[in-house]
Amino acid sequence: MARAPMEWERRIGRRLRLRDLHILSTVVQWGSMAKAAEHLAVSQPAVSDAIANLETALAVRLLDRSPRGVEPTIYAEALLKRGDVVFDELRQGIRDIEFLTNPAAGEVRIGCPESHAFVSSAIIDRLSRRYPDVVVHVVTAQPATLEFRELRERKVDLLLGRVSTPLVADDVEVEILLKDRLLVVAGARNRWTRRQKIDLAEVMKERWLLLPPNNVISSLIAQAFAAHGLSVPQESVNADVHVRIHLLTTGRFLTILPESLVKFAAKRWAIKALPIDLGVQAPPVGIVTLRNRTLSPVVQLFIECAREVAKSIAGRSRTN
Repeated sequence: MARAPMEWERRIGRRLRLRDLHILSTVVQWGSMAKAAEHLAVSQPAVSDAIANLETALAVRLLDRSPRGVEPTIYAEALLKRGDVVFDELRQGIRDIEFLTNPAAGEVRIGCPESHAFVSSAIIDRLSRRYPDVVVHVVTAQPATLEFRELRERKVDLLLGRVSTPLVADDVEVEILLKDRLLVVAGARNRWTRRQKIDLAEVMKERWLLLPPNNVISSLIAQAFAAHGLSVPQESVNADVHVRIHLLTTGRFLTILPESLVKFAAKRWAIKALPIDLGVQAPPVGIVTLRNRTLSPVVQLFIECAREVAKSIAGRSRTN
């Protein structure tokens, strides 16, 4: 029974160093020992010695040479896969220590699509007012694709955005923040904003701003029109949310936007939801985190602010 611990001490515990593991990761990243040495500001023999030390300790070959440089063997890939978790947990541990020494400071990295900039901005604003020393890094990402690449590669602490449910991925967890309706929206100067009741068929010949057909919302828009016995109108402009909001302010166009976005953008950009019942819900907005990954206290603070912002949006929706 004591053989396994002794084997660990003899082969791994005393010989496997985090520095060597970091060097291996850098070599694989750059595909060259020379480039890795330059990046790490160490000599190439030091890199070679680190790789040799790992290979001796593990009794396997970690790198193969090819015309393109060096490539990881299956053993290196297995080791680095676990190593990424080790380094991530160490980074999280350092964040915890920073938080303990200064509970109002730290960093959080979020992945968020550009279409949710209004919601993420509201969360960040709330967080920064309470904890001005917290630094937030925002990476453009799309949770709805179910790839979760940035999250799985631990480049972000969480993803914020629309989530298609139910999820088929078993390595992530989802917290739904709010459910969302789709609304027909116009600029405040548009003539239709003066009407108390509008049938969808009445506005079919207007100039429409719509999304690309491969967008998750596009299929829901098509369902909404089909439910009213209509085809999707011919769009005048096919563009992202920022371009559409700017064009709405001219008063010449109509578009379809999620209610949560309208709540934040209506006053600032002078846009208004029209009294048209599409009868369609957008995918819910949620937070996606990696299962079994320890979240730092600062990330927890961000999540708490996200819940509060979502609650405020839901409250405003019930009063309208």
